[in-house]
Amino acid sequence: MGADDKISNKAEEVSGKVKEGAGKATGDKDLEAEGQGDQAGANVKQAGEKIKDMFKS
Repeated sequence: MGADDKISNKAEEVSGKVKEGAGKATGDKDLEAEGQGDQAGANVKQAGEKIKDMFKS
């Protein structure tokens, strides 16, 4: 996993957590769901990169 990919995926995950928190705080279910989706997407990308790394070793 490249350093740029790690940073990008982590930033997406953190952004998702912020959106989710803002959605919960304001009662905006759409924003909350969007944040959860961003986090899930980042986690899937991170898992895919880890699998790639396993095969490179």
